[in-house]
Amino acid sequence: MTETLTDTATDESTPDRAVVLLSGGMDSATDAYEARDRGYDLYALHTSYGQRTEDRELECARRLADELDAADFLRIETGHLSAIGASSLTDDGMDVEDADLESDEIPTSYVPFRNANLLAMAVSYAEANASSAVFIGAHSEDFSGYPDCRPAFFDAFERVADVGTKPETEIAIEAPFVDWSKTDIADRGVELDVPFEHTWSCYRENEPACGTCDACAFRLQAFQNVGVRDPIAYAERPTYADRG
Repeated sequence: MTETLTDTATDESTPDRAVVLLSGGMDSATDAYEARDRGYDLYALHTSYGQRTEDRELECARRLADELDAADFLRIETGHLSAIGASSLTDDGMDVEDADLESDEIPTSYVPFRNANLLAMAVSYAEANASSAVFIGAHSEDFSGYPDCRPAFFDAFERVADVGTKPETEIAIEAPFVDWSKTDIADRGVELDVPFEHTWSCYRENEPACGTCDACAFRLQAFQNVGVRDPIAYAERPTYADRG
C-alpha cells in the first residue's frame, strides 16, 4: 500500500528525515553520525564544485553514506564556484598555504559564500523529500576564519528558508557543533564510533594527506588533543600545540 502524508504524520514510529551535507571530511562525518544518533533518516548530499581533492572526498562521502545506511546519496556537480575562483581550493593558480593556527585573517582556502550555495541546494533537496532539517558540520574554529560559518549566518539562512519555501514547509538549519572546537568534534566522533579512516580533510592531496595545510593541522591537533591516532596516511605528521 502506498504511504500517504496522513499515514506518515500519525505514525509516531516514523523517523524524521534530515538532509546532511556530507563532504567526506571529519566534521561532516561526525555531523551525520550525530544526526543519526538523534533519530533522523539520512539523505546525504555531496557537492562537487571543483575542489582540489574532490575525487577522494567523493570516495569518502559515498563510503560514509553506505556505513550510515543513508536513505539516499545525491551528488550535485557544479562548476560555478570554481569559475568564480578567488579560493586556493578551486583555483590552480593559487597555492594552498601552510597552516597558521594563530592567524585571525580569512585564509585563501575560503570559497566566497560557499555555504550559502550549499545550503540553498540542501534546502531544495529537503523540501523535495519532506525533510525537517538540514545538518551542516561547521564549528567555532571555522567561523573564526570563514564568515559563512558563523551562528548568525545559520540563523539568518533558516529565516530565508522559511520565507522562500511553501507555507507548510518547516526546515531547521542544524549546525550542532557551531560552538564546538575541532577537538570537541573529534571526541564526539570517537564516542559515536565514526569511521574516521573513511574521511578526508586535506586541502592539497588525494593521498597521502600533506599534514601541513590548515585542514590537516586542525585535524591532527584535534586527534592529538584527544589522545587518538588519526587513522589516515600523512606525508608529514607534525605535532601541533593546543591553543588552549
